[in-house]
Amino acid sequence: MSALSSLVFTPAQVREFDRIAIEEVGIAGAELMARAGRCVFDLACTRFPEARRWLVLCGAGNNAGDGYVVARLAAAAGVVVTVAALSDPHQLRGDAAAAWQEFQRAGGNVVPFGAGLCESADLIIDALLGTGLVRPVEGAWRSAIEAVNAAAVPVMAVDVPSGLCGLSGVALGAAVRATITVTFIGRKQGLYLGAGPDHAGQVVFADLGVPAGRLRDVTPVLRLFGADDLAALLPPRPRTAHKGLFGHVLIVGGNDGMGGAARLAGEAAARAGAGLVSVATRPGNVAAVTAARPELMCRGIDSVVALEPLLARATVVAIGPGLGRDAWASALLERVLAVELPLVVDADALNLLAGRALHRDDWVLTPHPAEAARLLGCSTSDVQADRLHAVTTLAARHGGVALLKGRGTLIARTGETPYVIDAGNPGMASGGMGDVLTGIVAGLLAQCRATGQLTVTAAAAWLHARAADEAASQGERGLLAGDLLAPLRRWLNP
Repeated sequence: MSALSSLVFTPAQVREFDRIAIEEVGIAGAELMARAGRCVFDLACTRFPEARRWLVLCGAGNNAGDGYVVARLAAAAGVVVTVAALSDPHQLRGDAAAAWQEFQRAGGNVVPFGAGLCESADLIIDALLGTGLVRPVEGAWRSAIEAVNAAAVPVMAVDVPSGLCGLSGVALGAAVRATITVTFIGRKQGLYLGAGPDHAGQVVFADLGVPAGRLRDVTPVLRLFGADDLAALLPPRPRTAHKGLFGHVLIVGGNDGMGGAARLAGEAAARAGAGLVSVATRPGNVAAVTAARPELMCRGIDSVVALEPLLARATVVAIGPGLGRDAWASALLERVLAVELPLVVDADALNLLAGRALHRDDWVLTPHPAEAARLLGCSTSDVQADRLHAVTTLAARHGGVALLKGRGTLIARTGETPYVIDAGNPGMASGGMGDVLTGIVAGLLAQCRATGQLTVTAAAAWLHARAADEAASQGERGLLAGDLLAPLRRWLNP
């Protein structure tokens, strides 16, 4: 596996990688283009073996050159290939022009684009526009993108889906919705931010044989969390293990009528592997929580004084699930904020913090976009327009680790490379999902006290998303937060 495979960069950084590969490493630009085209062709054959009619859409830049390489290889393999150009190939320059000429010499022809071409294809290769796009697509280019999206045909995008900003993930007027995007030399951050995940589909990375060691001076903007990271974090337990080794999580929450949130968080912490889990909640919730999950030690709390013995035994405190915003909730939050223990702060505990200039290094804040907006004093749309800026600002302003929920969950801590989670599904848009995440974060923090909170929090978000993807195998609609608990255990123990 390439050392670059888990790192994410800006398009400008990847262009610098191209320069280094060509000028310093000595890999000719034409060779990089040939490798890129071969990679797309090989993957297309593997993923879509039944596709016998390919439509390759070529634009005006190096992406077009990649497309002509793909088309030449496909034709040589006996695939019925149609190449449609949105720009006169005679205007191509450099390596892209050479790729087109080689395609021509092999007997290839180029036809004008028509929407009907998309409907008659089994597979579309999108090599129209690359990462250099900076303004909205218009005219024939936009019409072509809309025709691709309207066709019930799988699409493979070359480097980035055409029309998608490789920096921000914004669709510039219109953008291809790809089934798979093959991205080269460095992952582009726009594939993971904004609307990027909706347009990129599955992202496949190819380093094109560029030595990662020659690119080490370029600092990534994001890091993907993956299975190898989890294995390093959670090695097999010693045979002599006992529950005292794995921490004691205290969940504080569950106001009147919201005991289920505290119970979900508590069970998630236990399922994440915490040695012991206590739940401090309204007295009226105790019987239901204990009946549903007897492994949880549940205590009815009617005053701050009753919380003291639980705090004395805790390793990590998570506050917020079902907490509410009344006097009871405020009093418990103030007491929890005074303890010198790692904290996980979620839901109404975050709302109660909004407008307060609190800063500490040992907490994890887990807002959804609306909660983040309250903490930052802006609108939810502002947060969603630049999620990376929002999460890094939260971490800088309040300290510790900030986890911004949503597709492409982001986890940041000042001075460290943020993580992005490339997993999850729309079925997670249901009540209680955040409570389960809070419990997983707390459960892992309790076990991994010698590991940095950024990595531990990223692991929790990754496990949460992977468990949700497995749980959604029977359908995304109707997915419940509790459905994650069984697959979570399998992901924790691969």
